[in-house]
Amino acid sequence: MSDTPFGFGLPPEEPDDGDEGKKKDPQSGGGQGPANPFGFGEMPGGFGGPGADNPLAAMFGSLNPTDLGAAFQQLGQMLSYEGGPVNWDMAKQIARQTVSQGTADGTKDTSVGPADRTAVQEAVRLADLWLDDATSLPSGAASAVAWSRAEWVEATLPAWKELVDPVAERVGAAMGDVLPEEMQAMAGPLIGMMRSMGGAMFGTQIGQAVGVLAGEVVGSTDIGLPLGPAGKAALLPVNMDAFGRDLGVSKEEVRLYLALREAAHQRLFAHVPWLRSHLFGAVEGYARGIKVDTAKLEDVVGQFDPQNPEQLQDALQQGMFQPEDTPEQKAALARLETALALVEGWVDAVVHAAAKPRLAAADALRETLRRRRASGGPAEQTFATLIGLELRPRRLRDASRLWASLTDARGVDGRDALWAHPDMLPTASDLDDPDGFVHREQLDFSELDKMLGEAADKPDLKKKDKGSGHDGSTDEGSPQDEAKGDDTE
Repeated sequence: MSDTPFGFGLPPEEPDDGDEGKKKDPQSGGGQGPANPFGFGEMPGGFGGPGADNPLAAMFGSLNPTDLGAAFQQLGQMLSYEGGPVNWDMAKQIARQTVSQGTADGTKDTSVGPADRTAVQEAVRLADLWLDDATSLPSGAASAVAWSRAEWVEATLPAWKELVDPVAERVGAAMGDVLPEEMQAMAGPLIGMMRSMGGAMFGTQIGQAVGVLAGEVVGSTDIGLPLGPAGKAALLPVNMDAFGRDLGVSKEEVRLYLALREAAHQRLFAHVPWLRSHLFGAVEGYARGIKVDTAKLEDVVGQFDPQNPEQLQDALQQGMFQPEDTPEQKAALARLETALALVEGWVDAVVHAAAKPRLAAADALRETLRRRRASGGPAEQTFATLIGLELRPRRLRDASRLWASLTDARGVDGRDALWAHPDMLPTASDLDDPDGFVHREQLDFSELDKMLGEAADKPDLKKKDKGSGHDGSTDEGSPQDEAKGDDTE
């Protein structure tokens, strides 16, 4: 688990000395100084700057006139936001800004050209043909698309909203609960401002995290969850090129292997209808166990200074939100980790079976992706940042080994049949003992089917019984009447 469940760091543009730097100069607007009435540090939009006698100059002195309108717009968004627990408009804006800055290795986002679009479509089409031999689940990709990083951000934000809002909702509710009821009416405007600022701060941090992730992912399912639209297999050519740059593997093989993984995920989520809601429900169940440090939040609310709203962001960074150490929360965490490991393990096993006979670099690519995940790849970093969850790579390897063993023991159809219902899937203890699960005596459903068939016929029998006289009357000459007469005699 992450030490700070949200793991948020300051945006790169935030001054290193924070409030301390402002306190050194009373004219900069820190503390009670009048120079900067809003007390903003330098924000991602670019506003905020050196202190000055003019309060507007203190806030916007570093901007040129063309940037001033954007600064006021962002300030207005922060103070007037009245939506949910996260300001998703700001999150999208920050994510797009982060993408436009490029990645640490200097790679910039580019529009996808016709050649890359065609190459992705052909790779996914071929990958689907190969997967037909490795799984009984039919194709789940109705279309294949090539996305830029910016397009990935736009397409996946609805899924991020579904994942993050339950966690952020805990924060918003806690902000209103820390004051006594008799004071909440009086402090309504203050609480409203705090929630608006909290939504903006969450939006800023989440937008930055999603923007960074957009520079790493190679498809729409890298973290084991379906982030993109249903039935749409998506790959990012610029990130695939960066991924394969130093591997010594041809660009075509890298593209095909990654297309296999994307297409395999699409099959699973398309033909296991309960899986998406199961995974997202597990995330929400985990979020319900996030405990807000109300004592710390009460201290923040009690000392909240409208001139210094960035203290809310400081509170987000100080470990205010911790998972409760309860049996229910541990069970929710284990359930989520196991479900994600089973998804990734199945994809790993199926893709390896399809790629091994056809791609010379299949083993190398498989190990590269495993190490990427183990060393803090997109899945670990994203979950650690947003909800404090880090997948354990051991679970992924155990799950892959279990699915491969199931294939050997029960065949492709027997293995994939386990996805019919969540209760049929391996549990966390089964991942500890995969051989025990694989060789466990399989349940014989023939007797159950027979019983269900007999039960389906019983309503007709009851109907006949009702017609033949549970009220004391029977049809003339019926067997029941004869039996009744014998009993009477």
